[in-house]
Amino acid sequence: MAWYLTYTIAYFAVMFAIGFYYFFKVKSSDEYLIANWNMGFWSITGTIISTCAGAAVFIGWVGMGYSVGISGFVKFALPATIFSMILIYFFSKPLRRQRLYTLADLFAERFGARVGLIPSIFSAFVYSVPTAALQIVGMGTLFTMVFGIPHEGAILLSFALILGFTILGGLVATIVTDALQSVIVIVGIVLLFFAAIRFAGGPSAIIANSDAGHLSPFGPDGVTEVLVFALTVGPFYLVWQSIWQRIFASRTEGIAIRAGLTGFAIFTVIALLPYLIGLSAVQFVPQGMRPDLIFSYLTVELLPPALGGIVVVGLLSALMTGADSFILQGSSNLAEDLYRRLFKPQATEAEKMRAARLSVVIISVLSLLVAFLMTDIISAYQWALRISATTLVIPFLAVMFWRRATSKGCASSMLSAIVVTVIWPLVGTGIDPVIPGMLTCLIVLVVVSTMTRHSPQECPRAVYWEDLPTAEKRAKTVPAAEEAAAVV
Repeated sequence: MAWYLTYTIAYFAVMFAIGFYYFFKVKSSDEYLIANWNMGFWSITGTIISTCAGAAVFIGWVGMGYSVGISGFVKFALPATIFSMILIYFFSKPLRRQRLYTLADLFAERFGARVGLIPSIFSAFVYSVPTAALQIVGMGTLFTMVFGIPHEGAILLSFALILGFTILGGLVATIVTDALQSVIVIVGIVLLFFAAIRFAGGPSAIIANSDAGHLSPFGPDGVTEVLVFALTVGPFYLVWQSIWQRIFASRTEGIAIRAGLTGFAIFTVIALLPYLIGLSAVQFVPQGMRPDLIFSYLTVELLPPALGGIVVVGLLSALMTGADSFILQGSSNLAEDLYRRLFKPQATEAEKMRAARLSVVIISVLSLLVAFLMTDIISAYQWALRISATTLVIPFLAVMFWRRATSKGCASSMLSAIVVTVIWPLVGTGIDPVIPGMLTCLIVLVVVSTMTRHSPQECPRAVYWEDLPTAEKRAKTVPAAEEAAAVV
């Protein structure tokens, strides 16, 4: 217990010291929300690793490796990294040039502020809130299991720590600490991996004693089932705003691409380890143990406290970085897309900073309520992925490549996709709702756009080749010296 407590106190002391440093250093909302578009290679690489390695990696994917084996990696982790790398490689340059804050910012500049409200609401409330709640619950569960804190108190403590750090330094502090936390995450998961493999008797014993279904990359349901699942979950990562923020925050387009691809290449290797840990655990954990408890059981039982404490801090790092990233994602939607764009376009810098920090509080409190009240956050998170993918992916591609897309076509396609995705399970066809949802979105977008004209609020450009006005306007607000400065 002493080792765990010492490591935990030291970890949060360092985190809050960095947070307070940036609380006094950050002077503008651009720095707070988007790191002033000025972060360097290793900062972006580290923050991508840390942001991706949240509660799902440590808790969910270890449990999935225990339950289904290697096929979980092919169904969940691999599609996420592939589609994220597609986003980074093909879209970083045109997106980074626009000097935007959010996905909704892109839609609003292209189609008008009202259309931008739809992705903003989705990003802030449908995705960010339940995802941040999942991190709060994960951290609370860890405090309960390791330190014996009652569940409600552990949830409140987690909320206070996450909110306290996030509100201090914004995205700059988050990215800087993420770069440091990525090392802790990697060390923690590697330690547990080698301990689990050793305790299970080595790779040959694991292979000999495992079911064929656990060892198959496609599991008992075969390649078709895995591919269908991957292609319905993967497209969401084209519109995952946490990665968009890292693209926008990069100092240059080249850094956005190189750091993004490097971060995801490293994460792909890391993402395989939890599944192998879970696969190893089948050999020796008590039968009937809940999959979400496998990680904590292995940490306590297999490692001496001096090493187990490092793994616990690795999990805390993953949960903290996931939570603050998702909270900042939602807060940027509220502060930039709603407050600045709709309510007070001429807000002063002080007003924008107050709005940004107030937005952090709002998203954090909503996440706390979800953590307390919702009984099945995982299902809510999966539905958030589905609805976001069916609603946003096709319009995003239209923004990038099709000048003829209109605001009415975009709005009607998103609303139609929501309806179809939500009601499709009631039809009972067995087809994943993402498929009819995205088809509906595509058909409605094309049909309505060809039947309507661009509104005066639109900027009808194919953003992959043509810049929006923000590209030039916001570039002028960043001093040349600051643009060239190196940020750790």
